[in-house]
Amino acid sequence: MKTIALKLSKEIKTAVLVISGILLFIFIFNYLKGENVFDSSKKISAIYENVEGLAPSAAVTINGHTIGKVQSIEFKGDGSGLLRVTMLISDDFPFSVNSEAQLYEAGLIGGKAIAIIPSFDSSALVQSGDVLRSKVKPGLTDLVNQRLTPLQEKIEKMMVSADQLLINLNEVFDVQSKENIKLSIAELSTTISSFKTTSESLNSLVEDNKPAIGETILNFSKISKDLSSVSESLSESDIDLIMLDLKSTISSFDLLLKNIENGDGSFGKFIKDDRLYVNLQGATKQLEELLNDMKLNPKRYVHFSLFGKKAQQYDVDGKKVKTTED
Repeated sequence: MKTIALKLSKEIKTAVLVISGILLFIFIFNYLKGENVFDSSKKISAIYENVEGLAPSAAVTINGHTIGKVQSIEFKGDGSGLLRVTMLISDDFPFSVNSEAQLYEAGLIGGKAIAIIPSFDSSALVQSGDVLRSKVKPGLTDLVNQRLTPLQEKIEKMMVSADQLLINLNEVFDVQSKENIKLSIAELSTTISSFKTTSESLNSLVEDNKPAIGETILNFSKISKDLSSVSESLSESDIDLIMLDLKSTISSFDLLLKNIENGDGSFGKFIKDDRLYVNLQGATKQLEELLNDMKLNPKRYVHFSLFGKKAQQYDVDGKKVKTTED
């Protein structure tokens, strides 16, 4: 009996040890996966397009305080290529289901982590199985790349432009162009020398004629004073009275023109009334007829007799009028 009891005791111990080892293995395996069997943590998730640099057991924080860790990263399973990141939240800090899970760069060599941007609206509090909105915060490397990429493109364009400019310069400055430039520089030097000689001549001329130049300046000053005196004399003259007289004369002339236009006065009636013109035209016609009649019948108007004979009488038509003597 003792032998049987001893055998059973060894088997029981062996079974207990095996079961304990299995349980310990399961606990360690789950712990390494970020899952604590004895902990009532909330399991939430978020969907990302790219989680490069994020690894399981990475920290999950709120305002920099660690409240959990990443449990697993796996494909969503709908063929879209999106990644589901599952997080274990061990802290009881309450936040809304509308909060945001932001993937950020923890450091240059520290990989990436997830920061919960909590929302404190009136929505329900987050529970296990909820899916938070995801967002990716650009890291230092991304920001540097965003800045350097446009700068690199500009530098490349500038280098191409500079290279083209040098090629154009080499084409322009050939041997003949270089010789022309040298010749131009030599001629410019000659021109400067000539200008220097001319300047020295002018200086010498000014030195020799200083008295005459001074006298000319004095004369100019005197002329300016005389002009000033004439201007003062003109300003002191009675220009206002002259302007008033001129204005009165212009007004009188304007009144005369208005009277003529209206037909007032003798001259106005002469200009506006055509009766004088008609009378003159009639008198001219009668005078013309009289002169023609005098040419045709001069005896009607001129009578001359040496013996005192009475002059003949004629009618209007030029016919001789018989008298009693005839």
